[in-house]
Amino acid sequence: MESAPSLAWASLVIDLLVFDLDGTLADSRGDIAAAVNELRAVLDRPPLPEERIYGFIGNGVRVLLERSLEDAFPVSLDDAVARYLPIYRRRLLDTTRAYPGVREALSQLEHQATLAVLTNKPRPESVLLLEGLDLARHFQLIYGGEDFPERKPHPMALNALIEETGRRRQATLLVGDSLVDLETARNGEVAFCLVDYGEWLARNDVRLRSDDLRVSDLRNLAVLLRDR
Repeated sequence: MESAPSLAWASLVIDLLVFDLDGTLADSRGDIAAAVNELRAVLDRPPLPEERIYGFIGNGVRVLLERSLEDAFPVSLDDAVARYLPIYRRRLLDTTRAYPGVREALSQLEHQATLAVLTNKPRPESVLLLEGLDLARHFQLIYGGEDFPERKPHPMALNALIEETGRRRQATLLVGDSLVDLETARNGEVAFCLVDYGEWLARNDVRLRSDDLRVSDLRNLAVLLRDR
């Protein structure tokens, strides 16, 4: 369901758009779950239901594995990450696809604002995924979860994006699909737009304000910005 822009939104001028990756630009859940279950097999553990693994996505690879392998420890978390990443890289684009409308929206939005990606997924895998989907070319900067001492919802990386692009905080819009993204926007004091088409990152916990946006197709955000 689309939300109508409020008067507060109507007064904003957006010149920096910061996008989450998983669940916002691309549906990568199947490949993530498959990689987790392959690692569980290596560790002689039975597979988990995919829906359960989906609920662990969004806070970075260490949290994903800590939750997905809680019955496999005392394997160290560092060892689990080192084993998981090559598996995931091999599966990275098996089923992962851009959501409908994302390609068209980015092609329009890049003429209206500076575009960047801020994700808790490690940056090497994020770049490979975006390049594989032919989306990387739209973004001036791509930050991953290991690039800073703090990850989303801490605003450290968001603040760095604003500083490095030379854009204004009050002209920045963070686009994401989860509570983590909303809290990042709040902590960084930037505007927020929820995309609700992913349906797999606990959006039921997201409580929007009247000045937040909500879109069911990213192309509608491009229209909103174009028609301002």
